Amino acid sequence: MKGPATPLVGSGDPAGGSDWVVESTTSLLRREPWIEVFEEHIRLPDGRLVDDFYTIRLRNFVVVAPLTDEGELVVVRHYRHGPKHMTYSLPSGFIEGDETPAAAARRELLEETGYAADQWSALGSYVVDGNRRCGVEHVFLATGARRVGVPSSHDLAESVVALKSVKDAVEMLWSGDISELASASGIALALLRQHETAKSTSGA
Repeated sequence: MKGPATPLVGSGDPAGGSDWVVESTTSLLRREPWIEVFEEHIRLPDGRLVDDFYTIRLRNFVVVAPLTDEGELVVVRHYRHGPKHMTYSLPSGFIEGDETPAAAARRELLEETGYAADQWSALGSYVVDGNRRCGVEHVFLATGARRVGVPSSHDLAESVVALKSVKDAVEMLWSGDISELASASGIALALLRQHETAKSTSGA
């Protein structure tokens, strides 16, 4: 079990081109490959010093919104220990090694559901927490989804693959049957993209 790493001295340069300057960073908790917690000392543009700004490094992950040719959404029902109950989710998972997000999305869809898809669209990459970071979510829309095999997921909990109409999926968002923000945002982004595509096709 690894203890906290030695302090990392900041460069004194603005963070990411902003006017916030990271003076130093100390790793307080490190449990590879799952989590690392940092305490940052930050100098704000007005000169104030913040000695206890905490950021969290979690693994980056992908979320896939798979739609069949019939317009049904492929979802997974399983127990999730975050909300601590059964929930429906979009296929998702961590990016492994030097995988690209697109490759991880294809792998996770196949492993979790046994489905593959003909067309893929990247819907953006989003920091989970605006202040703490907590990993990056890469969202994809997969259309023409079709079953090509059986799930081979190695998740801790057993899961059931289901097909839901878009209307039912939206109702599950409102009812709480979809309780993870990553899945909720994935569905919303997919519907926005589908709406934009429909408008473009119709010329509206």
